[in-house]
Amino acid sequence: MSKIDELFKQYNFSLSDDAVKLNIQEILSSRYEENSNVAVYKQCLSQIDLTSLNGTDTHAEIISMVEKVNGFKAEFPHLPNVGAICVYPALVPVVKAHLTENIGIAAVSAGFPASQTFIEVKVAETAMCVMEGATEIDVVISIGKFLSGDYLEVYEELSEIKAACREAHLKVILETGALVSASNIKRAAILAMASGADFIKTSTGKIPVAATLEATYVMCQAIKEWHEKTGVKVSYKPAGGIVTTEDAVKHYTLVKEILGNEWLNNTMFRFGASRLANNLLSSIEGKELRYF
Repeated sequence: MSKIDELFKQYNFSLSDDAVKLNIQEILSSRYEENSNVAVYKQCLSQIDLTSLNGTDTHAEIISMVEKVNGFKAEFPHLPNVGAICVYPALVPVVKAHLTENIGIAAVSAGFPASQTFIEVKVAETAMCVMEGATEIDVVISIGKFLSGDYLEVYEELSEIKAACREAHLKVILETGALVSASNIKRAAILAMASGADFIKTSTGKIPVAATLEATYVMCQAIKEWHEKTGVKVSYKPAGGIVTTEDAVKHYTLVKEILGNEWLNNTMFRFGASRLANNLLSSIEGKELRYF
């Protein structure tokens, strides 16, 4: 029996998509309201990876974003800052040169967002990002290989990328919108965690279906089961399409109910977002703000 077969036989992948939806409805109907408050909005703000992943990004635009983060505590001394800044590889040195706040520098790497390049390129790009100052690396699984059932190759690729991260945290993006079923999402989550992922993340934000509540539910259940079997705590990051305060609180509620309070911090739980920060800030302050 192969290493991957040995891994997968420990888990149940016969998941019902309808049952997942029903369980989400039950959790949100009973728990959402208690989490829809300013204290939770502040917590969510501290968990944001403030993200700019546009082909048109310029040095000036990234410097402006970094300066907003640097100046945040002066403008809002009663609020926590965001958790990290996330950019393309070539812009990591720009963030590194201008960031004065003690937050993460995240880089998408390894042929983001399609992951359709050579493993040698993936490893080299990851190593270069870390060398230039990235403390967190976000990569996408080889989705085509996964959907073809080439699980061992996906595992080996991620393991090589993990080694290239050195001390940087590895966030593995499953691109759940392309995986379609709860069963596939769980299988990809287990594979990513077995490969050494420090975080598992839903989406790139570059395809139509991004971070759904269904993906959050399935991935958090997988993290819980992985922790129970191995003792290892893996962090979680929903990303892509999470824009409103209500969106954030719904994902927060699922994480809280499934994984518990130990995950409710910016070490164990992040949001990948560009517009969410301003909407949370507006909800906290009770007026429309466009600071970031």
